[in-house]
Amino acid sequence: MRKKRKLSRGVALVGAGMSQFGMFRDRDSKDLFLEAFRAMTASVDKGLDPADIDAFYLGNYSNDFFVRQSHWGAILSDTLGLVPRPATRTEGACASSALAFREGVFAIASGFYDAVLVGGVEDMSKGATEVVAEGLGMAAIPYEREVGFTFPGVFGTIATAYFDKFGASREHLMNVTIKSHDNAARNPKAQLSATLEEVMAAKKKRAESKGRPVPDWPDPKAFLGDPKANPVVAWPIHLFDCCPISDGACCLLLVGEEMARNFTDDPLYVAGIGQASGRGLHASEDLTTFEATRYAAREAFDMAGIAADEVQFAEVHDCFSIAELLHIEDLGFFPAGQGYKAVEEGQTRLDGSKPINTSGGLKCKGHPVGATGAAQIFEVWTQLRGEAGERQVPGHPRLGAAQNLGGTGGTSTVTVLERR
Repeated sequence: MRKKRKLSRGVALVGAGMSQFGMFRDRDSKDLFLEAFRAMTASVDKGLDPADIDAFYLGNYSNDFFVRQSHWGAILSDTLGLVPRPATRTEGACASSALAFREGVFAIASGFYDAVLVGGVEDMSKGATEVVAEGLGMAAIPYEREVGFTFPGVFGTIATAYFDKFGASREHLMNVTIKSHDNAARNPKAQLSATLEEVMAAKKKRAESKGRPVPDWPDPKAFLGDPKANPVVAWPIHLFDCCPISDGACCLLLVGEEMARNFTDDPLYVAGIGQASGRGLHASEDLTTFEATRYAAREAFDMAGIAADEVQFAEVHDCFSIAELLHIEDLGFFPAGQGYKAVEEGQTRLDGSKPINTSGGLKCKGHPVGATGAAQIFEVWTQLRGEAGERQVPGHPRLGAAQNLGGTGGTSTVTVLERR
């Protein structure tokens, strides 16, 4: 029998801030993290004295490779004026800052600290695309790298297996992409902040201005089905199935539950956390599911004392459109092989029964890998506090979740936040 996990002290999230996500050739990790920190500080309703922060946990995957500089915990601690308080960096590929959040929760729950800063940052745009691909590939299982798998190749293989097993098609991936763009267009922090209709209109205008034939796409699916506009990357994954190269940062402030209302009248509470590890594709029994996500979800939901259907909305790790389908099934929101049908029916849209990736997801919000886990939690914070504006989930939601994947499934985390 699995032991039900619980925290010995309640933990509250009382502040959250995120930088703009994008490609910023004239800005570095310090600039981006300061932007996120200032936004977080401004979000603390009753004010924050940085002297109250006891420790700092930073998620960063590989600025070592992307910008040839390591030791970012200490560097950013100095930048923020937190020295000599301890700074710890966590690395779990794309789940790096979700791990930082988890460590921050444990630090508060243990009673050792009362207030900790959690954050994530990545600065990916300074190198060529092939350099970024090489850096990201370092998070794959060695066997996968040795046989030439890139991340698009991995998720293309997963998509092929999913199509074969459940009868889905490329059109079902298009439904995910269209929804992601619609949501991101309502998110002022998103990197790709245009609907596909707007993308199409811009491309038509550009063609006309250059005297080229103007494409005649009647709708977004026709656009996504045009191999010139949306070329193959690793079949059946096409360009618009992929998240972009991104720079960005996010900051979160955690405190002991009993202190929360010293900082804000509207705190959120950590209801459940889960983490698990997974095996490489060559050892996987089924390419259409992530073992680590299933385990982490059970751990988080058991800790929160809830069933999957009680989660009202979620951010999931859609580094590629196919990944969203696997995650919403592995989290238990929909039965295996039914996720693509749920998306097709509109159940995962903002006004659906289970809104997914209201931020635009990694696909459109952006994916600066070390910042992604914290940024997903930032979106849950924004929704639960009713501050999401045009993309707000209706009905004053009480429970939201974030699921973050590292590598090709080697690490997965699930976090449940609650508004009481």
